[in-house]
Amino acid sequence: MKLGKRWLPAHILVWTYAVLLVVPLYYFLASAFKSNDEIFAHPFAPPSSLGLGNFRTAFESADLGLAVVNSALVTVFSLALTLLLAIPASFALARSTGRLAGVVEKVFSLGFLIPTFAALFPTFLLAAATGLFHTRIFMVLFLPATALPLSVVILVQFMRTIPKEMEEAARLDGASTFAVLRHVYTPMCLPGIATVLLLNFLTFWNEYLYSLVIIGPDPAQRTVQVALPTLKSITGTDYGVLTAGTVLTLVPVWLVYTLLQKRMQQALVSGAVKM
Repeated sequence: MKLGKRWLPAHILVWTYAVLLVVPLYYFLASAFKSNDEIFAHPFAPPSSLGLGNFRTAFESADLGLAVVNSALVTVFSLALTLLLAIPASFALARSTGRLAGVVEKVFSLGFLIPTFAALFPTFLLAAATGLFHTRIFMVLFLPATALPLSVVILVQFMRTIPKEMEEAARLDGASTFAVLRHVYTPMCLPGIATVLLLNFLTFWNEYLYSLVIIGPDPAQRTVQVALPTLKSITGTDYGVLTAGTVLTLVPVWLVYTLLQKRMQQALVSGAVKM
């Protein structure tokens, strides 16, 4: 009983925090099925119907179908390029013991110190100079550069926990350096790779500033985050439609998180045990 009473404040705080999360989520989802009048008159009341009219209007007005495809293309290719660069770089840094490797690792860490908006103007000039301004290709090349610092730091720490005996055994079997990376390090770092994928997916999918400046508002190329604000109107915004459009853009995020959450939890747990 004493132990139960001792934990009572913690239970109260946890349930309070859960309510603070659930109430805005409920309001957000319920508003997607309401009109403006219903949202302002009865904000927390359940929707009178579960019709998909708001979703249909949002999908057609902002051309969200094409925008989702554009975002998916930019995100998928950026993630692939990020892993293609980050995994070999992390492998080399994790296996190196010299001072130069330490300096290179610190250089990657310095990437955290650069604010996102600070690189906007140089990035704009670079896009114009390369002739890739207003194209998705430049975003596919640019986004991995922003993700490499975090990706390399995470993967290096995972690769350093792999026993050297694993690599030595593979070498005795005649494995090359590439084979060691592919068959030893990469499979054993899957939780770390999943963590990198999930974190970078959220960043790439929700990126707005650079997508707006570099790709622009062209409906044929704009991403979903640039398309969403077009649902706002100067004369009056239909918040039900705007909320419905936002819900549609969150579905891919929920799907990716559902697929990768177990791997990410494994990464967090294994990291806690190793510490």
